[in-house]
Amino acid sequence: MPRLTATPPKALADEPVHIRASGLRPSQMVTLKAWLKDEKGTLFRSRAFFRANEAGDVDLERDPALGGDYTGVHPMGLFWSLKPERAFRRLLKQDVMSSPFWVTLDLHDSVCFLDSAAAQPRARRMVQRWFSGPGVQREQIREGRVRGALFLPPGCGPFPGVIDLFGGIGGLVEFRASLLAARGFAVLALAYFAYEDLPDALLEVDLEYFEEAADLLLAHPKILGPGIGVISVSKGAEIGLAMACYLKQVVATVCINGSNAIFDVPLRYRDLIVTPIHSAQECIQVHISGAVRLRHFKGDPQDEMHRQSVLPVEKAQGCILFVVGERDECLSSRAYAKQAMEQLQRHGKSSGKLLAYPGAGHLIEPPYSPLCFASWNPGLSWPLLWGGDPVAHATAQEHSWREIRKFFRQHLICSRSKL
Repeated sequence: MPRLTATPPKALADEPVHIRASGLRPSQMVTLKAWLKDEKGTLFRSRAFFRANEAGDVDLERDPALGGDYTGVHPMGLFWSLKPERAFRRLLKQDVMSSPFWVTLDLHDSVCFLDSAAAQPRARRMVQRWFSGPGVQREQIREGRVRGALFLPPGCGPFPGVIDLFGGIGGLVEFRASLLAARGFAVLALAYFAYEDLPDALLEVDLEYFEEAADLLLAHPKILGPGIGVISVSKGAEIGLAMACYLKQVVATVCINGSNAIFDVPLRYRDLIVTPIHSAQECIQVHISGAVRLRHFKGDPQDEMHRQSVLPVEKAQGCILFVVGERDECLSSRAYAKQAMEQLQRHGKSSGKLLAYPGAGHLIEPPYSPLCFASWNPGLSWPLLWGGDPVAHATAQEHSWREIRKFFRQHLICSRSKL
């Protein structure tokens, strides 16, 4: 009788699951499938084909997938290779506190391509993928102009504080903040447009809004001062880098696939106005999938006419970790990060670190998240191409998540202990 096990059956979304099948015939071919539905009802699926050993077992930590959505030995391949049934959908957890993603794992005889009800599995297991841990608390933030959600780890604290910024998707995105809270960080998922009474569109970056958020976070009794961290991606990483340059409260900044200059909309801070580099729409490219590639339509920060838009990274009082995917199809993020690193070095600063991942795309997220190669973005008429090779991207997500947490521990906890 075939059996399927998945341990642990309930875990945080950034923890691995050990999947094994047993009770098979020696050398039997089998198919393992994974599927889930997101909160909007979109179905995501993956499958891989395996050959049992002489004992009639398949162990995903040992045995290679011979075909399907990936090949080779990848214990979590069924998770990071999940693909949407409808094109250009991105898997995003919305309710991070009260419900998990339920992932169904099915074991089928032989090579099974069918997804119909007629293809009944020989064994099935369900696993829960949670985005917050036991004791994590969520506080809705509506103070002054600041809008967001604060996630606090269990216990009395104080905890290292981090602000979490996403990009052009707008609204309030919480899954990364809640996962970091489960790892001991107090994280403010910060909205800055297209949420509640905030502007519907991003027409300018008012850095005083982000300074207000930083002050609010530092004033919380459970936050470990004297400084905070920022984790940011895409347009959020552009803002995160600006925070590092101009805000004394920011001592550790993670910029994931962002730019080193102000693009498209101006940045304002007190009496300072940074004019943006405007994009050239005629340089947009259309991928064979129908998604648009934006990587080539941004102006070059190294052009003399754009120097006033480049962020003064040498003024940053803290440390900066640049995380870039070398197959990013949205931004020339590796070039931007290298320019920022060179700028730091020219000023005798060693406060920057660059992690570049060959094959990784734009949306580098916590481990085991499916690669989103392209997806719709609010307010745009075409889906955006994010890029990435699935295996390389999955490797980048695992490694960068460890490095990001190590970076924050080093600069928000260890540095304070040396004061």
